[in-house]
Amino acid sequence: MILIAVLASDPITGEGAIWCLGRYPGLKVLLQEELRQADVVVMITPDVTEETMLLMESVSEGSTNPAMGIVLVTGHIGEAHLVRAVRHGLRGLMCRQNSTYDKVVEAVRGVAEGGASLPPPIQGRLIDHIRAVQRDVLGPLGLTTSGLDTREVEVLRLLAEGLDTTEIAQKLNYSERTIKNIVSVMMNRLGLRNRAHAVAFALRTGSL
Repeated sequence: MILIAVLASDPITGEGAIWCLGRYPGLKVLLQEELRQADVVVMITPDVTEETMLLMESVSEGSTNPAMGIVLVTGHIGEAHLVRAVRHGLRGLMCRQNSTYDKVVEAVRGVAEGGASLPPPIQGRLIDHIRAVQRDVLGPLGLTTSGLDTREVEVLRLLAEGLDTTEIAQKLNYSERTIKNIVSVMMNRLGLRNRAHAVAFALRTGSL
């Protein structure tokens, strides 16, 4: 059973959405006081405004479900709002003019399973944004989008190849103490348990 909550800028639209979505098998529409438990929050608004963003932020911060995702049905969302929305849990975005409840439910089910439902132009905008951040902000500082700096990536790449501390130090022309310090600082900062966990993290985030 997928627990969903509906938030609409227009009360009449909200009531209609609650009634329609509640008829689909496998979905349970929560009461407003149960919002924090939702697996997916469906937000419906003609245009995304600052008020919309503040509500989305509140929903994200108040959720007791770490996997909670948001499906937004709207007529327009600007570039700045799009990036903020993703940060607050946006995983599905649908054009209000072309949406049907069948399509909304399809998006809800996909998000509940850990997927995303974003139109191709929106995906392109997000990829362009990530590339710009890496090129213009992180790159000049020697950082990557995973939170690892370039030295850490080099060390992790060699760890993944099976090299030990001595071999990595020789390969990178650092002292063994420096290598140990790089690994220790990185694991403490990212909350990683051991070197194997660090390598797994780098693989998962696409750093290697």
